[in-house]
Amino acid sequence: MQQRFYFDTSVFGGVFDIEFEEETLLLFEKVKLGQIICVYSNLTETELSTAPERVRNFFEQIKPEHKERVLVSAEAMQLAETYIREKVVGETSMDDCLHIAIATLNKVDILVSWNFKHIVNVYRIRGYNSINLRMGLPNLNIHSPKEIVGYE
Repeated sequence: MQQRFYFDTSVFGGVFDIEFEEETLLLFEKVKLGQIICVYSNLTETELSTAPERVRNFFEQIKPEHKERVLVSAEAMQLAETYIREKVVGETSMDDCLHIAIATLNKVDILVSWNFKHIVNVYRIRGYNSINLRMGLPNLNIHSPKEIVGYE
């Protein structure tokens, strides 16, 4: 069974970052092999529109059958605002909260990110998931690509 992983924008940029390149490429190999569906949102597309051309080209070259596009919804906006209001992160992290909310509401298996400050951070993850639990939403597994491919 294919797993659905939500990729935030940092993962696409990780392909061209010396520090993150190896694990990111291994993760995308799993996408290419059809083991993982790359779930992304219209927010990701907006963020990628200002990324370097090579990052945009990499994203566009992923075959449609390996990707799933989801949308920012009113419910996702409200959930993201709750994360901010409850001070999981500060107000400047609204887009990060939207990625979390979109992934939560679309019931992905894992959210993948290289953002260690606002997303892949044990204290933030606890905060997001405590709100999700209180609201009757599923726990969201959040990992870096290294955590996913580094232990095989």
